[in-house]
Amino acid sequence: MSEGSQSAPETASPPPVLSPPVAPAESGPAGNTEREGLIRKALKKIYDPEIPMNIVDLGLIYGLDFGPDDQVTVRMTMTGPGCPVAGILAEEVKSAVETVPGVRGAKVEVVWEPPWGPDKMSDFAKRQFGYL
Repeated sequence: MSEGSQSAPETASPPPVLSPPVAPAESGPAGNTEREGLIRKALKKIYDPEIPMNIVDLGLIYGLDFGPDDQVTVRMTMTGPGCPVAGILAEEVKSAVETVPGVRGAKVEVVWEPPWGPDKMSDFAKRQFGYL
């Protein structure tokens, strides 16, 4: 019996070590979580031209929806309805999302509800602007 006990762990050990890191990165909710992190990192490189802060920390990104065929829809807002750079920012967001591995296409929906306000900003942004 001790021989069987020794051989079972040797053959059983490698697959569990290798399998878990590979499967979540490729598909399923864990894959979307990883992809969401990469998308948010890419979006942090985009700054609102009127406010010296990236659009993620400003709280302009309301959500990401992952559709079939690796399509991503970004729901975002602007600091106000009369924002003169709304179209430009939306195009920058679309382009940035499409550079993320595992994304085949992106769509940006500019939404106005709920309205943006300083409460939407990250703590980092709030500290930068004196809200904390």
